[in-house]
Amino acid sequence: MIGKKIYNLCKIIFPYNRSLTGNGNRTTLNVLKKYCPKLKIKEVPSGTKVFDWVIPKEWNVKEAWIKGPDNIKFADFSKNNLHLVGYSKKIKKKISLKNLEKKLHYLKKQPRAIPYVTSYYKEDWGFCISYKMRRKLKHGQYTINIDSELKKGHLTYGEILIPGKIKKEIFLSTYICHPSMANNETSGICVTIFLAKWLLSKKRKFSYRIVFLPETIGSITYLNKYHKIMKKNIIAGFNITCVGDNRSYSYLPSRLESTIADKVGLHVLKWTDKNFKKYSWLDRVSDERQYCSPGIDLPVVSIIRTKPGAYKEYHTSLDDLNNVVSSKGLEGGYNVIKNAIEALENNCIPRTNFCCEPHISKYFAINTAMEYQRLRSLSKNIIPKWNNNKNSKYYKMRIILNIVSYSDGKNTLLDIAEKCNLPIWDLYPIVNELKNKKIIK
Repeated sequence: MIGKKIYNLCKIIFPYNRSLTGNGNRTTLNVLKKYCPKLKIKEVPSGTKVFDWVIPKEWNVKEAWIKGPDNIKFADFSKNNLHLVGYSKKIKKKISLKNLEKKLHYLKKQPRAIPYVTSYYKEDWGFCISYKMRRKLKHGQYTINIDSELKKGHLTYGEILIPGKIKKEIFLSTYICHPSMANNETSGICVTIFLAKWLLSKKRKFSYRIVFLPETIGSITYLNKYHKIMKKNIIAGFNITCVGDNRSYSYLPSRLESTIADKVGLHVLKWTDKNFKKYSWLDRVSDERQYCSPGIDLPVVSIIRTKPGAYKEYHTSLDDLNNVVSSKGLEGGYNVIKNAIEALENNCIPRTNFCCEPHISKYFAINTAMEYQRLRSLSKNIIPKWNNNKNSKYYKMRIILNIVSYSDGKNTLLDIAEKCNLPIWDLYPIVNELKNKKIIK
């Protein structure tokens, strides 16, 4: 059900011309605000210095196309905004096919795909077409029309701050600079806003900082302003990207690879998909580059479906809502990050209230002695089956005593789940029961 809702939002924002700056970003954020009114839309002026970078001019496009010698229009921006190289400057001129060729981008190995190309920090222009279209072009004069504007404006981003019982924060970040590609990055935007809606509906231990930014320059801009408070408060974070396909799950660690976010990410994926793909920091591709950079060192990881660049449709028009992204894929991407957040919310450091084992049958309807004797009387071949039968009283008793045994005030619940080789969410109800019976605190 949630996957269908996320997919429907994807269909709404998919066609908007998002980039580092511009009206497409504002339109996208205004749609998200309707889904989550807590979203604040903020802007930073062009020319602002942010660490080693400068926020570029704002870019907007009215129209862009090419007309061939036959006066037929193609590479029309109004039909697919990937046809225009991102940040192309204004131009109107006639040009030969030989000279036009220098400004055309296409993929011979994917003849039906329109590639995604940008020129953010160098004023230039160009068009992207399929190789199939390129093969149809004939010699002659071509008319180029790009009615775009590069001017002093603003970088626009969205922020949701959700207070919890404590000031320590969990951080969620996704980016809004990719136009008309479904997995990268329509999926991240839509999954993140639905995670925000879910968080606002529940009781929370931690506070949450959720941002929607243009990649690289957006995260650098945000860190330039907030990195001190983020370093002080953030205990874990997730960079949310490419979470809409149904092909695989992937994990990209923080630079340190040993934070609580790393531990939770690996744990959740282990119990979600035993065949998930584990990458190293050397495989970094997105805003984790900024959040984990030296001097910032936030505990941020990426829990992904198929990693950016690891699927053939990446950065092309083939990354659409039919070929790549699905309701099921989006729901999987949503749930795996939701499970990671819940693991952080429920993680604790339990301590037993007893020396030696508690007399467990005083607290639970389990005759431990009889169950244990019964087990000893069974053959060795049967014991493992009995041990792993979740409907067995002994199975529950064994898990209870294992949790109590590891509840030394040093192990976290996540540590205990790993030691017991169980998903942490299987321990939540048992731990609550042990707390209510005052066996642990």
